[in-house]
Amino acid sequence: MSAAPEDRSFTFRHITPAGPITPVTRELAEEVPIAIEFNGIGYAVLMATPADVEELVLGFTLAERLIGREDAPFEVDVHATEQGIIARATLPEERTEALLSRVRHRASESSCGICGVENLEQAIRPLPSVTVSTRADKQAVFRALGELKGHQPLNARTGAAHAAALVAADGTIRLAREDVGRHNAFDKLIGAMWRRGWTWDGGFALLSSRCSYELVEKAVLADCPLLVTISAPTRLAAERAAGAGLALVALARADSILLFGEGGLGLEQ
Repeated sequence: MSAAPEDRSFTFRHITPAGPITPVTRELAEEVPIAIEFNGIGYAVLMATPADVEELVLGFTLAERLIGREDAPFEVDVHATEQGIIARATLPEERTEALLSRVRHRASESSCGICGVENLEQAIRPLPSVTVSTRADKQAVFRALGELKGHQPLNARTGAAHAAALVAADGTIRLAREDVGRHNAFDKLIGAMWRRGWTWDGGFALLSSRCSYELVEKAVLADCPLLVTISAPTRLAAERAAGAGLALVALARADSILLFGEGGLGLEQ
């Protein structure tokens, strides 16, 4: 759903070192607060693009470890208000303790899901191991990079949105989601896959962003075998990926890529 107004264009003045000042009209990406409630408890407020909200909540819930992939996707009630969007969901009864435990460790909230965690053990929690492998080779990565722009309509109009894509083993982009926040875009993609019952099926994830450790954690918790990002990883991201068996491709460009880890050996061929 979208709570964006019909007219999202603004007029700017285009200024160059030499030449006249000319008016330019551009569409701007929407960013609104989305308040997430689980079982009647206010859990988080994300600043996000007001589209695919249900999938955003599903992916976010997986990333927060409030539920697992073995659980069935749940319904999300989305309500638009003048102040933003309220998304309400009810988690299974057996997940109540996990919800309450996590809430106790959150004093405040941000889109990264880390603010408010009261100790380092909660901030850097152990990760499971990735259980699947990618069948993609380097040609598949380069093909996906060439296709990504065609799956970014919001960014084409605004220049202000990240994309997260599910890529098949041959490099075909099967599904993509956009958001002003790179974390939100990946949550939306993971939520969309979970809702459809889709797996990575030998493919990989392609993100139009740098590789932070939060994105590595989202990938591992979604059992993604290979994460490809446009920019470089942080040291913590690379270490966390290596520990979980997640292969990383970073600084992915049309003419070169950098491979981290041992899980994507097919990319060397």
